[in-house]
Order: sequence, then C-alpha cells, then structure tokens
Amino acid sequence: MLRPTPGALTSRRLEERPANLPTELYVHGGRQPSQLSAMVFGPSGAELRAVHTAHDLHQLKGLGVPVWLRVEGLAHPDRIMAQLEGLGIPPLLLPPLLEVPQRPRVDSLDHALLVVLHRLGTARDPAHLISSQVGLLLMPNLLVSFEEASQGESFAEITGWLRSNGSAVDQRDLDDILHYLIDDVLDGLFPILEQMANRLDELEEAALRRAKPRLLTLAFQHRSNVRRIRHQIWPLRHQIRRLLRQRQQLLGPDALAGFSDMAEQVELLFENCELLRHQCDGISQAYAATVSNRMNQVMKTLTIITSIFAPLTVIGGIYGMNFDHMPELHWRYGYAYALLMMVLVAALQVWLLQRRGWFQDWTAPR
Repeated sequence: MLRPTPGALTSRRLEERPANLPTELYVHGGRQPSQLSAMVFGPSGAELRAVHTAHDLHQLKGLGVPVWLRVEGLAHPDRIMAQLEGLGIPPLLLPPLLEVPQRPRVDSLDHALLVVLHRLGTARDPAHLISSQVGLLLMPNLLVSFEEASQGESFAEITGWLRSNGSAVDQRDLDDILHYLIDDVLDGLFPILEQMANRLDELEEAALRRAKPRLLTLAFQHRSNVRRIRHQIWPLRHQIRRLLRQRQQLLGPDALAGFSDMAEQVELLFENCELLRHQCDGISQAYAATVSNRMNQVMKTLTIITSIFAPLTVIGGIYGMNFDHMPELHWRYGYAYALLMMVLVAALQVWLLQRRGWFQDWTAPR
C-alpha cells in the first residue's frame, strides 16, 4: 500500500514546454497515438511482445516474471489508465506520468519509484530545441516507461542489448534497466551541449572580427536553450542524492552505484551549462567591445579629417576677406600661392599624424 507524503505525487505541470514540440506531434496534429509493447524476461531470455488489450496485460502479470512495459504516445490517457489497472498500478501514480509537460522529478515511495524527464534534441537548426517527456515507473517485478513521442523503436539500443543478452540474470534486473533508461536520456544532452559550445566559439570569433546585430540574436537563442537545459537538470541534483540517502528497497547495489554515477553526471551537465552561460555573456561583451572599437575608429577618422581641414578653412577664410589694403589681393600668382600653402599645410599634418599612428586601424583583425 502506498503512503506518500501529502502533495508528493501532485501533478506539477510546466507553464510552457521546455522546447519546441517534437516532429511526431506535428505530424499527427496532436499527441502521438498510444501503442503498448512489453519486454518479458522469462527463463529463456528477453522476449518482446505486442500488447493490444487489458487481457494481454493480465496474462503478462500471471506469468510471474519481470516485465518492462513500454507505452509509446500519450494521445489516449484514459485508455492507458484502463489497461494499466490490470497490473495493479495505483491510479495515484499515473497523472504525473500522463499529463504533459511535467517538471523533472524523482519520487521515491515504499514500493514504487517514479521518474519524469524530458528527452531533448535539436531540429535542423541547432538553435532550436525540441523536447518530449519520458516517464518511468518502477514497482516490484514491473517497469513501465511512458514516452510522449518515441524516436522510431522505443529505446532501440537498450532493447537490442537486452534481447541479445537476455540469458544473463543480472542483465534482467529492472532496477538496472531503469538506471540505463535514465542514463540514455541524460547522455543525449552531452552532444547538444558540445554542439552549442562549438557554435558559441564560432559566434565569439565572428563577434570579434565583424560584429553584426544578428550575432546577438543567435547568442540569445543559445542562452535560452542553455537555460532550458539547466532548468531540466537543476531539480535532479538534490532529488537523486535524496534517493541515494533513502536507500530505496527496489534498487539493488548495482543500481545504487549507477545512480551515484548518475549524480556525478548531473553535476557535470550542470557545470557545462554554467560554462556555456558564461560563454554567451562573453559573446555579448565581445560584441559590445567590437562595436565600441568600431565607433572609436569612426570618431578618430572624423577627427583626422576635421584636424586636416581646420587650418585650410582658416587660410581660405583669411583670403576670403575683401579688404582694400590686403597685399596678396593684387598678386598675379596669389591664387596659386594660397593653394600651394594649403597643400603644404595638409601634407605636413598628414605626415605628423601618420608618425603618431593615427592612421592605424585598430578594428582590423590581426
């Protein structure tokens, strides 16, 4: 009998999805249709069976062997709940698994362990994240996985590994499979963060070479993605450590060791998110510095032009006065003399400014 803390299993839906909807949901115009299958661990090894009715689930329960039930698509939550009643799953555990999107959570009870995560990926544009919810429920002799939108076969790599190595007893333990499933979802974040790091390096270099307003837009998109990933990892930091302190009886020694490694993995993901967040700030600072240097270069150019033409303007103003007693007014070569003097003065100023390094472009890439 479950005795959860009041409010512990309350559905905690997010105000908005952590990222864009997965492609499968767009294709079907809503949630992916529900489909059930079961991995049965019998004496002869692991066997994958299709499940169509509640009677099929009742037969699986009667076998008395470990079962991994895979639910792909959450388009029909009522039908899923009706079919799972035959397995003895308390209805109290199902709303956090069937209602999307949920906050990431790891809830441990006496005879049940509930985990909710989001599988994140990227669209064609690496700046756009997509997400689908993955819920996991571990009970005695039963593991149930709920996937909002599966990518082909449900956990294809782990499924193939179990079917090829199903004869070994230690590889059929459901607590170890639970650890592998969580690890599979978290491992998908490392390539995304690595791709973001490479993209941010390119943006930072572009900001130093030729700053454009579009760079700030891309940097803001990546910063938003890093923040979304960080929000998915943050709750897991203390929840996994709390799970390890509780010594959940459903988890064996190998699974507990795996969850300890997972806690370190979550810490590593969180540190990577912090580094990428600071790198996004560095891009904004590099952009601001480049724009400031460019503006200084423009102001320096205008200052040079002004300083060269200021004496020429004075000369032109002096000889533009129409006084009767100006000696140069009646010179035969006065006009040529005035132009020659202007050229000499301008050439002298250009030479002096060049010696002082005023013509050097500090915004050009080195």
